Amino acid sequence: MKEQLITKKILNWYDLNKRSLPWRKNVTLQKRHYFTLVSEFMLQQTQVATVIPYFNRFIKEIPNLKNLSKVNNKKLMKLWEGLGYYSRARNLKKTAQAIIKNYNGKLPSNLEDLLSLPGIGNYTASAILAIGFNKPYIPLDGNIERVLKRYLYLKKVTDIQKENLIKKKSIFGISSRSSDYAQALMELGALVCKPTNPLCNQCPISNKCKSLQKKNFNLTKITKKNIDKYFLLKVYKKDQRYLLIKNTKFNFLKNLTIFPMEELSKPKNFNENLNFKLSNMNMNIKIQYFRNSGKFQSPYWIDEKKLDNYMLPTFTKKIVKYLEKN
Repeated sequence: MKEQLITKKILNWYDLNKRSLPWRKNVTLQKRHYFTLVSEFMLQQTQVATVIPYFNRFIKEIPNLKNLSKVNNKKLMKLWEGLGYYSRARNLKKTAQAIIKNYNGKLPSNLEDLLSLPGIGNYTASAILAIGFNKPYIPLDGNIERVLKRYLYLKKVTDIQKENLIKKKSIFGISSRSSDYAQALMELGALVCKPTNPLCNQCPISNKCKSLQKKNFNLTKITKKNIDKYFLLKVYKKDQRYLLIKNTKFNFLKNLTIFPMEELSKPKNFNENLNFKLSNMNMNIKIQYFRNSGKFQSPYWIDEKKLDNYMLPTFTKKIVKYLEKN
């Protein structure tokens, strides 16, 4: 009964406190599946507040799976522009095409089939099954992990390994309202059990929370070591326009438009102009100006004053803005 009491308390809290999010609208089942698919792809690596306007614009322009499977790549990337991790957009389109071709245009409702689709791993598949299909899955996102770690006071590195967290989440029990329950747990982490300064007085399960009892809310993290990499970025400019190329060379920003770059191996006397962090890579960038435009595959020129007219990753836009200031 302990688990069921937790479930009831969390759902009661959610019913009173849940945010109004566009993918939670009361729509047809088919639309709910589509909304869940798109929102879950967007929410990979990205905060809810950032995703909302992108989701609204995306759904307006691409209202269903059929449209998504046929959308022009340029339009797709323009709608995704600024969200980052662009492979998500490409995989989302590939997934739509696979669903149309292999599943009669209907989102699969089992784990094995979902995992076969591009860009869908265990977490996204679990989230789709719980939220879209009301199946008893609890997807372990960062918010739910945080609630679990604090509620059970999981401090050791062995305690917070993914395999252990998957076992421990059974403490939350199950509900016939699986869709709401998965979202309720996420919401609890996002709104109450926040990374810093958790609002324990608003938490529906605080009476049994071990972190509150011990007055210790610090979280143990498994830190990824940042890798330092060095790049020479080549700038060619004429008539207020910059030369850009399609990136077929580097795994980051694959197939997107960037300045010509080359990676340097342990350079001496490296005076960087810019520093970017992409995932666990610390990019140290030195800028060099060149007169002749060189020979590049598929080069094209962009007008510095008309940046919004081009489909560019944020990375490239930031470099243009830096160049204009300096």
